Amino acid sequence: MKFLTDEKLLIVGAAGMIGSNMTQTAALLRLTSNICLYDIYEPGLRGVVAEMNHCAFPGINISWTTDPAVAFKDAKYILSSGGAPRKEGMTREDLLKGNCQIAAEFGDNIKKYCPDCKHVVVIFNPADVTALTALIHSGLKPEQLTSLAALDSTRLQEALAQEFGVPQWKVTGAHTYGGHGEAMAVFASQVKIDGKPLYEMGLTTERFSEIKHETVQGGSNIIKLRGRSSFQSPAYQAVKMIEAAMGGEKFTWPAGTYVNEGKYENVFMAMPTVIDATGCHYTMPEGTAEEMAALNASYNHLCKMREEIISLGIIPAVGNWKHENPNL
Repeated sequence: MKFLTDEKLLIVGAAGMIGSNMTQTAALLRLTSNICLYDIYEPGLRGVVAEMNHCAFPGINISWTTDPAVAFKDAKYILSSGGAPRKEGMTREDLLKGNCQIAAEFGDNIKKYCPDCKHVVVIFNPADVTALTALIHSGLKPEQLTSLAALDSTRLQEALAQEFGVPQWKVTGAHTYGGHGEAMAVFASQVKIDGKPLYEMGLTTERFSEIKHETVQGGSNIIKLRGRSSFQSPAYQAVKMIEAAMGGEKFTWPAGTYVNEGKYENVFMAMPTVIDATGCHYTMPEGTAEEMAALNASYNHLCKMREEIISLGIIPAVGNWKHENPNL
């Protein structure tokens, strides 16, 4: 049976719920015949491997290891959910220090064992700064490493579909940009509901403010409902991102990407993006004055988080990034 590639796909954090779901999704979508699972928690990893083998996916070789030297060697595509999950009452930013230290080690492993890696997707929170940390330490080009940001937009899309009683796919242009967190910028000026502009739908300012709040709190709501952080939706969206990088269907939901242009300098943030076999490419968002002000505020928040991890010594000062990664 045909695969997109036979090159090695590494899934980091494979013993977790996101990691195991990414494995199954990648296998179902027939991305590659060569999937390697890596985690430091061996019992959980062995359990995931057993589950995947019991699925009996034809033509797929699923290997596993707890050794980063073995895991990262010759990997061409990498999906990483290898950070601590968010628990009830926590914000994404609460995970900052520990997960950025994990991201630094992750990037070091890429530089050491698979510098020819083609594309990496970082999932673990706070994704904007864990991805930035991984990029700096990895030595990869900015277009080769992205972070998951699409869930904010798909949650906005879902909320609007519920509001107007239409199938979710009939809500278009529902996008959020900037940070993947409490300070995300919600853009609505391009939204259409079954082809009709949102501003013609009679939605009050008060109700839209409630919808925006529901979108921002979408992940927290799942934790309250299920008793754990979301895993199926991030796994699916991340695999679709890596599928696009492998040459499959282009990924057009917003992705987190490295931005160093105009007023937005040296940050990872969600932008209008397209991921394809040549990497991730972004354009500047277009929106109302209010939407752009929200994006600017989100950017400022990202800068503060960047400065915090610099102060912790996890990444160097901006002026020294090129010493760590000449591509920046």
